[in-house]
Amino acid sequence: MTTLTRVPADPSEPRKRTTLREWLMAETAEGAGKQTGPHGLADQHHRKTWWQVMCLTGVDYFSTLGYQPAIAALAAGLLSPLATVILVVVTLAGALPVYRRVAKESPRGEGSIAMLERLLPRWGGKLVVLALLGFAATDFMITMTLSAADASAHLTHNPFAPDFLHGQELVITLALLAGLGVVFLRGFSEAIKVAVFLVAAFLALNLVVVLVSLLHVFTSPVLVGDWWTALNQQHGNPVMMVALAVLVFPKLALGLSGFETGVAVMPQIRGAQGDTEENPAGRIRGAHKLLTTSAIIMSAFLVTSSLSTVVLIPAQEFQPGGKANGRALAFLAHQYLGDGFGTVYDVATIAILWFAGASAMAGLLNLVPRYLPRYGMAPAWARAIRPLVLVFTVVAFVITVIFDADVDAQGGAYATGVLVLITSASVAVTLAARDAGQKKTMMAFGLVATVFVYTTIANMVERPDGIKIAAVFILGILVVSFASRVRRSFELRATTIKLDEQALQFLASEEEGHIRLIAHEPKSTEAQRYITKFKHAQLASHLPGTDAMFIEVVVEDSSDFEEELLVQGRIRHGYRVLEVHSGNVPNTLAAVLLHLRDVTGLMPHIYFRWTEGNPISNLLKYLFFGEGEIAPVTREVLREAEPDITRRPWVHVG
Repeated sequence: MTTLTRVPADPSEPRKRTTLREWLMAETAEGAGKQTGPHGLADQHHRKTWWQVMCLTGVDYFSTLGYQPAIAALAAGLLSPLATVILVVVTLAGALPVYRRVAKESPRGEGSIAMLERLLPRWGGKLVVLALLGFAATDFMITMTLSAADASAHLTHNPFAPDFLHGQELVITLALLAGLGVVFLRGFSEAIKVAVFLVAAFLALNLVVVLVSLLHVFTSPVLVGDWWTALNQQHGNPVMMVALAVLVFPKLALGLSGFETGVAVMPQIRGAQGDTEENPAGRIRGAHKLLTTSAIIMSAFLVTSSLSTVVLIPAQEFQPGGKANGRALAFLAHQYLGDGFGTVYDVATIAILWFAGASAMAGLLNLVPRYLPRYGMAPAWARAIRPLVLVFTVVAFVITVIFDADVDAQGGAYATGVLVLITSASVAVTLAARDAGQKKTMMAFGLVATVFVYTTIANMVERPDGIKIAAVFILGILVVSFASRVRRSFELRATTIKLDEQALQFLASEEEGHIRLIAHEPKSTEAQRYITKFKHAQLASHLPGTDAMFIEVVVEDSSDFEEELLVQGRIRHGYRVLEVHSGNVPNTLAAVLLHLRDVTGLMPHIYFRWTEGNPISNLLKYLFFGEGEIAPVTREVLREAEPDITRRPWVHVG
């Protein structure tokens, strides 16, 4: 006989329906490094070896082999192999040492942007970070759109593809991006196993294609001779060739795309037995192996594929509409290994390109919640994943339509995002070496930074699409950020509040009644200032008794928004003082008052004197410097935070 373990629901009762807003806001991004996606923070039991984690980098980095050789051939022409060699030298001698240092300086996956944030504090640093976020958004967004566009090119050019797909690259690309958005709306979990399989299969297939292609190159001296003859006729002597290759190599900067991602996935690496979060030496060593190995593998593929494609594929096939446009190695796979193998190669390429888009989306979902909410520069919905996914998907649609799903047209924008991030990383490590007193290292990194500055500027001048898109992202981020900062200006900003031993002793003496605090600006700590301020509170605000304490907020970095507060007890000239270091005064005072109420059960009273000056200028001083008209703003923050007027700390102004 079957028994019921619980009472069945009454079918007559209406089911609770989840509103659209509740569904959108249900999945909220966590703290830095813990967000959804392959860049998130794994616990110790789920971390992997460095070579497995390398495949997460490889999803972004190695997938560029799907389109990089074709873009290089179209951009550099016959000089493509020589320009690629220069790119490899810059990769191994420049970008690799830079990011090995970045990995050492930011082992939790924060990357070069976080390094610059630490090295360039206050508003200047925040503005630099916001600008870099615009370029990072360009990098990730174009990764999504370019990868999807190249996946559609591989699909439509496959000989077994149905006829109705031909000429529908735009529609297919939009469908792939929509599918990507749907996956993230449902929730995206860690996928290292999938990444390992995709990267291993893709690299194995590329190895076969490259080896077979090189075999045809070396067994066809006529083709090599024709290429060399054409190269000499077109560019003259070898010195001129090298000079032109140096000028042209910025167009090949797509081959540098994996380094920032390589640092971002560091939290996934399993470290050594004795690793701690303060000193994760094993994780850093693993990251160095990851960066070095992936750079060497990619460099080998770039040089060999560049030579093979330029020698074996007619130049007209790289042009828009050509069979090798955006898919040079796929062209060789079909030509020399048959349509069966070529189709397998196409399927693997489409899969890894789509997964690269997923990794880029995850990177965006990690990046935006990591900085903007902490700066107070994001609306409330920016903490939730699903609204961000919708925004990013719509932006990807717009970019795809603007570029008509053209892989070549998006190359400049992609290279701009990649190069700016690498340039910022090289500047960050140069500054870090300077601060560490490492003069020779600083000069070496400075030279690398100079090379990347040249490369970035040259790419922007040659292909301004990237800087235009980045400028739109930067402008959008700045407008939304400052509008949000103003809108959230009356929020409580303290994430935690702690009282030191002396402050606790002060409060312990207040056994009943009220806690009375006199707000004091700590720019002057002379005895007469405290005496005058105390007498003013007694006369103007009718402060009863003589047991009041002073409270002082020492304003430090006013650009910070969310902060951890430490309330310290001080004795100055016989008066008890509660001292707090913070980025602003009124929000800090309100947070401390509410905290004192909660931990003591006593009602705080705070006493101010009116601030002199124009109210508009005081408002601007508050927004940008954390000061200004303190008393009314403190009261407004308290009103927003505590709707029950009977439980709201008292504000007295005289």
